[in-house]
Amino acid sequence: MIRIAPIAAVEPQAVEQLLDHAFGTDRHERTAYRIREGMPAIPRLSFAALAGDALVGTIQCWPILFCGDDGRDMPMVMVGPVAVEPARQRDGIGRDLMLYALNAAVAAGEAGALMLIGDPEYYGRFFGFSADRTAGWRVPGPVDSRRLLALGDSVPASAGMLGPRIVALA
Repeated sequence: MIRIAPIAAVEPQAVEQLLDHAFGTDRHERTAYRIREGMPAIPRLSFAALAGDALVGTIQCWPILFCGDDGRDMPMVMVGPVAVEPARQRDGIGRDLMLYALNAAVAAGEAGALMLIGDPEYYGRFFGFSADRTAGWRVPGPVDSRRLLALGDSVPASAGMLGPRIVALA
């Protein structure tokens, strides 16, 4: 049986090892890491999936900022990575973690402007993310624009740059 707990309930090194298993040790070079660079994950929106005492999955959410070319900035939440131990990747753990984090964002009043980099067919079909408003967005690194996805009523549909939000959420 899988239990979901706050990510603070597990050792940070265990999270890092799971991320290495799921994404490779070169994961820090990805654009997603540049978007949230220097920011701590948001504790109330970041979770661990545990099978007994074993860490089998995590999801982390990050405070980021959309800096609009029109001078309007929008605080946003970057969802992910969703990491699942490779041997357990077809068990629905990632889906459960995603739903748990999205529900936590709604409960915390932070679901108005969510974004992620991911498969549009999967994240659109199961969670409602789309690239409908992201065409004018820029990021600090390469990205397939169709994988730049957003969800929420406050998602900006204008041109601008995504980057770390200097004032982290408590």
